[in-house]
Amino acid sequence: MRIRFEYSKTYIRLAMVLLVGFSTLCANSQDRESSQATTAKLTKRVVGDYGYWSKYQTPPYGAEQIPYSKLTHIIHFNISFNSDGTISIPDGFLEPKLLHQAHKAGVKVLVGLNGDFPMFDGNPQLEATFVENLQAFVIKYGYDGVDVDWEYPTGDETNTFYNLYVDMRSAFPAPDYVLSADVPPWGDAGQGYAIPQVDPYIDYFNIMQYDCAGPWTADGQLNSAIFWDPNDPDPWECQLGGAANESAAIFEQQGVPPSQLNMGTPFYGYVYTNVSELFGECANASHTHDGNCNGTVFSANYGTFMKQRINQMGWQTFYDPIALVPYMLRVDGKKGFITYDDATSTYLRVWYADWQWNLGGTFMWSLDADYDGQTQDLLDAMYAASLSPGN
Repeated sequence: MRIRFEYSKTYIRLAMVLLVGFSTLCANSQDRESSQATTAKLTKRVVGDYGYWSKYQTPPYGAEQIPYSKLTHIIHFNISFNSDGTISIPDGFLEPKLLHQAHKAGVKVLVGLNGDFPMFDGNPQLEATFVENLQAFVIKYGYDGVDVDWEYPTGDETNTFYNLYVDMRSAFPAPDYVLSADVPPWGDAGQGYAIPQVDPYIDYFNIMQYDCAGPWTADGQLNSAIFWDPNDPDPWECQLGGAANESAAIFEQQGVPPSQLNMGTPFYGYVYTNVSELFGECANASHTHDGNCNGTVFSANYGTFMKQRINQMGWQTFYDPIALVPYMLRVDGKKGFITYDDATSTYLRVWYADWQWNLGGTFMWSLDADYDGQTQDLLDAMYAASLSPGN
């Protein structure tokens, strides 16, 4: 009874938050130009993952489109490294205007890093060479720090992950530089993130609270639940950390201070073409080699796909009353299930993470994905929910 009561109190409080949030969002949408000119200062982190490739998309999204006043940090994805420890820079990655405009607005820009990190196992000299080259790159181009996207270090690679951050912190001293790490919602369980030993060397962890859904599941999962729905018939596809309330608890139990955590929220979702209901099994799952939805699920961005289908084009939106996130079903007689986040669920997730759990902030993947050529509904909701409740 106590658990049920606690959940009821949380839902009631979130419902009240929704009323305030809707009024804020409506005010923003009524006069965006005025709102932009009088943007309130953020007291929580709002971190935007920005892929350099998005400026080549349709519609293009680059330095000119980013609303810097609604962010505190930008992670510029991504560079990598070669087998000799030199830095690998993709064609089109360097964007001086991005750093200039961000710094002008007081926004820090981190360079996003991924690559074959296990090559550093047992090779401290190669790692030292790489960190030296990374330091030269960051200083040369004016970045404010480094974000590491290592998915995922094994238990045998714990020391490699730890040593990498020790060396990077030496090369990028605080508070002049920021170091962050992208981590899965299940925390260090079965992985090599060296939590909490690595905490002193990292400014914050980005909890990747998404991709619970996808072609690797056997049924129509929710991409990113705020609360875990026990009606899910295949919980092993998302657990541990299958919802925001669970992942926040996992990291705190593993010794990470709340201020050191950023909760992730997706600006994209998944379309299941062979599912007709929430948690419905893919019609082809029993015929695939691994029993999953292979070939009948694809990802899509909110701004150029989801938004145009909300209660339109043969689709209807519903809400999971426990997970507190939306999904769509086809109502024109065809099969189809879409899991996504809208402005309401984005506002709720961010408010819940920032003010219920008192986390340090939130981030999204990715900054361009809710852009429809004119507006960014999800980023507006994220920003509004991140403001101090007194604003």
